Amino acid sequence: MKIVIIEDEIKAARSLANLINKLRPEARVVAQLQSVEAAVDYLTNSEHPDLIFMDIQLSDGLSFEIFKHTEIKAPVIFCTAYGEYSMEAIKANGVDYLLKPFSGDDLQKALEKVESFKNFFQQSTRPDLDALLNKLGQDEGKKSFLVFKHNKYTTVQTEQIAFIYIRNDSPSIMTFQQQEYALDQSMDQIQNMLSAKQFFRLNRQYLVNFSAIKEVEHYFGRKLFVKLTIPSPGQLLIGKEKSGSFLSWLENR
Repeated sequence: MKIVIIEDEIKAARSLANLINKLRPEARVVAQLQSVEAAVDYLTNSEHPDLIFMDIQLSDGLSFEIFKHTEIKAPVIFCTAYGEYSMEAIKANGVDYLLKPFSGDDLQKALEKVESFKNFFQQSTRPDLDALLNKLGQDEGKKSFLVFKHNKYTTVQTEQIAFIYIRNDSPSIMTFQQQEYALDQSMDQIQNMLSAKQFFRLNRQYLVNFSAIKEVEHYFGRKLFVKLTIPSPGQLLIGKEKSGSFLSWLENR
């Protein structure tokens, strides 16, 4: 298997190459590229690889630009610290979407997924997107959070989280059992860790689980008022500029 790595952080690219060689000794990393320009040049003028690992944010732009300038015939595993590009990744031959930092187990599962879907990637045709979506599903996001409370560490499964909100200038988890836990990460970092399919950023203060939404009402000034299945500390309002994307998120699941 010939593999190309497109990653602007040289250290990260080398680490990935070493991990690939450890998991698949028979594989060969034939190129490590750091930019959109270099990737377009290589993929236009060289024999196409069997698999591409691609970071999304490169030194000269988003890697999706590569697809506009050259035909990608190989499946792509996206490796990124950002969770919001998952649907674009799937549409761009993406068979998996690894959030950094990822483990050897994560990479192993991604490689197994490529191998199981190899019949979808014939050199002369693009894969059937609907079939891929049915098989691949959406981005799963972080499975659990390590929290500290009452002098003890414990884990909270992401599926148990009703919402995450800012309390005293710091994010806190609220579970469906109405248990609350403080988090160390920023709200932006947490949002990037979570599945964009399952969680929506209502505003600067609230990230809400789809499963926690009871109903949505129109509010003054073309805003939306979101009611949850459990009590929230304050009103959950969505501004008019975000209401359209929120309703689309509710519908397209």
